[in-house]
Amino acid sequence: MTVTAALSTEKLTETLKILYDPTRLLLMKLLTEKEYCVCELVGMFEVSQPAISQHLRKYKKAGLVYEERRGQWRYYRFNETCEQRALVEQILSQLDENDEQLVKLRTKAEAITC
Repeated sequence: MTVTAALSTEKLTETLKILYDPTRLLLMKLLTEKEYCVCELVGMFEVSQPAISQHLRKYKKAGLVYEERRGQWRYYRFNETCEQRALVEQILSQLDENDEQLVKLRTKAEAITC
């Protein structure tokens, strides 16, 4: 059993608010599995680039993701060293791997190239 530091009320509620949104919940699930380019996420979620960027900014501000720039592209992945790691992983473990929306997003991801 891994011992983790307890979160402050502010950090806990901030994280729960971020993951409360269905799109951000699914997006975080995907980012814990692998790194994605913004253009891939736009194609998968079928929303505008500014909408995806807004979700990612919230993650970044909370310390939940890493952003890496490669030329004109930005790639994001889950920050496995964030202090909310245990909370995020516990919440995401409750998401059914066969969830219709999650399966649809993963299928779309296979067909997208930047």
